[in-house]
Amino acid sequence: MAFFILILLALLITVWIRIDFSIAYSRHVRKAGLQSYPIRKGDIQFFSDGQEFYTRYFNDLKQASTCIYASFYIIKNDEEISQSFLKILGQKAEDGVKVYLMLDRIGSAKAPKKLLKRIQAQGVALAYSHNPKFPFFFFTLLARNHRKITVIDHKTGYLGGYNIGKEYIGKNPKLGYWRDYHLSFTGAGVQDLEEQFRKDWRNAGGSYLDKPKFPAGADGSISYRFVSTYGKALDDQFLSFIHRAKKELIICSPYFIPGAKLQIELLRALERGVKVKIIVPMRSDHLFVKEAAFPYYGPLLKAGAEVYRFYLGFYHAKIIIVDDDFIDIGTANFDKRSMYLNDEMNALIQDKAFTAKVKRSIVKDIHDSEQLLYEDYLQRPLWQRAKEKAASAVSFFL
Repeated sequence: MAFFILILLALLITVWIRIDFSIAYSRHVRKAGLQSYPIRKGDIQFFSDGQEFYTRYFNDLKQASTCIYASFYIIKNDEEISQSFLKILGQKAEDGVKVYLMLDRIGSAKAPKKLLKRIQAQGVALAYSHNPKFPFFFFTLLARNHRKITVIDHKTGYLGGYNIGKEYIGKNPKLGYWRDYHLSFTGAGVQDLEEQFRKDWRNAGGSYLDKPKFPAGADGSISYRFVSTYGKALDDQFLSFIHRAKKELIICSPYFIPGAKLQIELLRALERGVKVKIIVPMRSDHLFVKEAAFPYYGPLLKAGAEVYRFYLGFYHAKIIIVDDDFIDIGTANFDKRSMYLNDEMNALIQDKAFTAKVKRSIVKDIHDSEQLLYEDYLQRPLWQRAKEKAASAVSFFL
């Protein structure tokens, strides 16, 4: 009798999950979409090393005189990076700077609770994005705010792949050196980062933030625009990049789970003579994500794509380079979760000199990678293929 009760309970939970997700996701898709900000001119600084990034970032935070808006998907609990970051925010709030900190509820579940309470007492305003809630608990548990945005004094902005924690400076023994990419911006585009923060802050239940007056006119030499997505339309953005490529397409992502539509277009790009290079990590930081990628590699390798697996540490770059003159860089991975569940934000940069600088860094990443050959792919053991089947079944949620 107990066995049948367990079976019935499992069936009821399965039905509830399916109804919860399908109804909530349908509603979300109807409301969500793509926010494309204006083309701006500005200056951009490029970071590819965690220590370099945090040194500059923390220094800019310490120099803040009026306000700090900071949004992160993950804040860990370690003294060297996480606690240092939060203590800087608390001190600035005590000094009279208006500080607003927004965290993803699930992503930052391990953030130090006592320290968060302390900096709130010092004056930091804190809000959490995407709190799981009924009636659609399962969907809200999965949908995440994956953006990493900071704006300081309305004039300096940050966006990219780094979260807050010591693992991002290579101090996770399992993952080793952490390879990532982040950008800082000055110029007119900073107002777009700030506008996105204000929207997310209100969606997270935060108070209304006044919109400041930004100086008119262009400021800087690099042309770019920001694009934000809410679990919809990112796949169409990626499709447009593939269609745009005439000579070469480079895709860097820690998680490569493109889905059928993008896979078909990548194969078509190869057919028309486009060189397709994909850089992913050798190591994995999440269960099943590496296995979910492998079924996509086979057809691409057979058609002539080059797949490189970064072995020097963990690879977290989120970049698409098209024909040496256009680059997409930001928070979005080349996977189903970023395309259909997460809130993401990327910078689309049209500048040959900047693209060349980033590409030189990608060439180094390829040098620190092992190329996956088609004959090696075919020799995968049966146990790995079985894991790939299981991973493919849940790849939408990885």
